[in-house]
Order: sequence, then C-alpha cells, then structure tokens
Amino acid sequence: MADIPPDLLLAFETYEAAIVANDVEALDAAFAPGTETLRGDAAGLLIGHDAISAFRGTRGGVSPRVIERIEYRPLGEDAALLVSVSRFTGGGMGLQTQLWERRDGAWLITAAHVTPRAQALNRSVWRTVGDPLWQGAWEGPLAGLSVAVKDLFAIKGYRIGAGNPTYLDSARAEPTTAPAVSDLLRGGASLRGIARTDEFAYSIAGDNAHYGTPPNGALPGALPGGSSSGPASAVATGQADIGLATDTAGSIRVPASYQGLWGLRTTHGLVPRQGMLPLAQSFDTIGWLTRDAETLQRVADWCLSYDGSESTERALGESGSDLPWRFRVPIEVLDAVEPATRSAFESLIARMGASVDRVSIGPLDEWYEPFRTVQAAEAWRNNGAWVSAHPDALGVAVTERFRLAAAVTTEQEKQARVVLEGLRERLHAVVDGAALILPTVPGPAPARTARGERVDAVRQATLRMTTPAAIGGLPAVSMPLLTVASPLGSAPVGVCLVSRAGTDIALVRLARRLAAAATPTEKP
Repeated sequence: MADIPPDLLLAFETYEAAIVANDVEALDAAFAPGTETLRGDAAGLLIGHDAISAFRGTRGGVSPRVIERIEYRPLGEDAALLVSVSRFTGGGMGLQTQLWERRDGAWLITAAHVTPRAQALNRSVWRTVGDPLWQGAWEGPLAGLSVAVKDLFAIKGYRIGAGNPTYLDSARAEPTTAPAVSDLLRGGASLRGIARTDEFAYSIAGDNAHYGTPPNGALPGALPGGSSSGPASAVATGQADIGLATDTAGSIRVPASYQGLWGLRTTHGLVPRQGMLPLAQSFDTIGWLTRDAETLQRVADWCLSYDGSESTERALGESGSDLPWRFRVPIEVLDAVEPATRSAFESLIARMGASVDRVSIGPLDEWYEPFRTVQAAEAWRNNGAWVSAHPDALGVAVTERFRLAAAVTTEQEKQARVVLEGLRERLHAVVDGAALILPTVPGPAPARTARGERVDAVRQATLRMTTPAAIGGLPAVSMPLLTVASPLGSAPVGVCLVSRAGTDIALVRLARRLAAAATPTEKP
C-alpha cells in the first residue's frame, strides 16, 4: 500500500466506504461515465455506467467487512490496477479487481470484477438445496441430470412454501411426493433442490418481496421471469439441468424467453396435478425448462410416454407421429410485439423454408379479459381464506391481484366461461393441420429496476400473448431463437410453437427441426 499514490488510495477508500454504506450516489461518482465502463461478477457482465448504476440501485449494501490487502500495479502515469482482498466480519473472503484511470485529475474505475465470498445457498433461487437433496434411480434415460423443483410441488417430508414465508411456516410436511416429481426421479434424475416461485404463482415478473429476485442467467440486471423464476434461474445459471415448473398464463414460457431456455407447457390435464398447489385449475399445467432441446426431448419422451410414466393419464396417440411442416402466424400477436422483436421474428420466418400463413385469432383483449376473470375467481377460491386470514403477509403487487380477485362475482365468472368455450374452439380450429408460431413475449426481459406502471404494462402485454394457449389447453414450447438489443445488452427472446392437444412429444421434435432450419450456417 505504501507504493499507491495518495490520491488513488483516497479514491479507493472513499469507494470502499460508499460500498459499505450503500451510498449509491457516491458509487456512481466512482465509476467512469459513458458506455465503455465495465463491471462483472458471477451473475454476468454489465456494460456502461447506466447499467452499472441501475444494478446498484437494487443490490443493497454489502455485509460489514475490512480490506486486508491491496496489490497495486501501475499501468502508466494515469492508469493502475488494484486487487484487494476483503474479510467479512460474518466469515468468508472476497476479491475486487479494479482498473482505475485518472481523468481530469480524478481517479475513476473504468473496469471492475468482483468475486464475492462463497455462498452455500443463494436464497433468491433456492429454498432448500443439496448435492443432491434426493437421489433418484441410479439408472434410466434421465440418469445424470439434476432437477430444480418449483416450490409448489409436494416432496415427502418437506413443506410447500408457495413463495411466502408465512405460508411456509403454517404448512405441514407432505406425506407423499407429487407424481410429476416422482416420474423424474424414476427416470434417473436427482433432485437438486426446491426452487423459489413468485408468491402463489400469481405473477410473471419473477420478483419476490420476501426472498429477493433470482438472477437472470442470460441478461445480468434483468428480471428472470416468473412465476417459475427459481427453477428457470437454477437451470440458466447451471445449478440444475431440468426445471420442474407450472404454467397457468405463461409461467414456463416467459422465464424461458427471458433467460434463453427451452420450455414446454404440456397439454392441460396430461400430467396430473396431484400434490401441486393450484392457482387456477382451469389453466394450471405442468412442464419443464432446460438449457437445450435434446434434454427437453429426453424429459418429454420419458415423462409423457405411455409406458414410461406413472403420471400421464392417457396415451398420446399423435405424439408418435411427426407434425406437419406447416405454420400459422397470429397477426394480432405480431402487431403487439416490440419493433425489434418483430424484425427478428420476420427474419427467422424467412429462413425457415416452410409454409407459413398469416391468420387472425381476434383482438387479444377478447382472450385476456375472460381468462383473467376466471383465473382470478379460481385463485380466490383456492387461496382467499388464507389471504384474508393473513392480510399483511403478501407483497404489494400480489396483494392487489388478490384484492381484485375477491371482487369477481359469480355471474361475471359464468359469463367469462361461456366466452372461453368459444375461444377454445376457435383456437383448436387454427391449429388443425398446422402449428401456431409466434414470439413468446413482446420483447426482452425488463430491467430489475423497472417499477410500477412499466412492469405492469409489460405484464399486461405479455399475458395478452400467452393466454390463448392456456385457454385452449394446448401444448406450447418456447425456443431461444431470437436475439434483440436491450438497454442491458443483447437479449434473448423466445419463439413459441402451439399445436393440437396431445401432440406434446411431436411438438418438441418439430421445435428441434425448426430450430435447426432457422439457425444460420456459416459459409466456408
């Protein structure tokens, strides 16, 4: 430390004090302005002062620590490398590597990498985790794969937490394991742990007021997507190979799109929901998230085959045959997406080499409004008594959703169900002889710093795109095929295929074929 220029040491000490105090304004001043400044950690790389500032606004301060050692390496008259070792008062060590440059007489950080103290458990991702938590069969088609289970499924000896600590405290240990979990274990997969969910699965953003927001494994600083946020983040960050999740209005497809994953929402009722905490039974279904198509195919082949699965309730007569190489684009959905998403999607369509028609499914509000009414009515029947008994237990956004749900009348629900039946028949006709193809969501994942009206606007636009498949009870697979620009950097956006009920396995095969056809090949 004796060799460090006094003004550089003062700048470092000022920065360190701001870190401990969570003085966001001082931290912003310590980093060089502009779009070239870098900050990286285990969650990924942030590029540009604005992105770094936005990250700091949501992170909170660090635990108390002291700097034990600083290594200084001059790189020139106005540039230096500092590597500091920190010891936390609560145990553990950390490392900071910083490139400092002197600009207009002031030392500023232009690049930094932080190695935090080792975490045994990221509580925003996991409720309970092991290595493994539960060993499955040692042999089988899923041997060697690990599973993150959304905290809605029964696991023998554990409680269901539903993303809420008060609910977890009042729950009882489950006497049996849900069939959807058991199937994966019988196939050879092991249970890595129980992963977080948005409260009562009544959200698609991925944030949680009690446990924090899981990281987006594809776009640092962005929301992960919910309500299957925990399993999605676990898979995207390499902590599990399979995410066992649920999808009511897009809770598999949205996080798959936001984090560059493959996600399958299965045909409604195909995988039984015994041992699963419901949100809205008319739309709840089970599915999986994976990093690659081959793993998703392995899971679908095992869990949805008539001979391989205890959980599927009926044979899949059509899944043994390939679906036709024909696609239909719903024009109302395409009109609703962001311009960059539409451009990337149109480019993909041009590369597919397939028959693609444009079809009308009607205004998206005609789908969303009756869906929302029935979903809310069922959500209140399922959870209203508990919510009423624990009025201060929920986060603000979910509290408001349940407040609106409580106001749905029997007559409103009845009328909405009549409308839904007609919509269901309409969608079944659209997918007769061709698969529906559309962007999974309007655009890339919003920043974690997005608040209030911005988050709600994205939520409403997203649900208008995801609810038709839920209303139809149809299988839908999201594929990470688009890349678009976002304020946080290049971001994934999914492409969704929807097909006839019971064609789930064939749909995954079709999606893999489409992904291969749409991927540009390099010329020699």
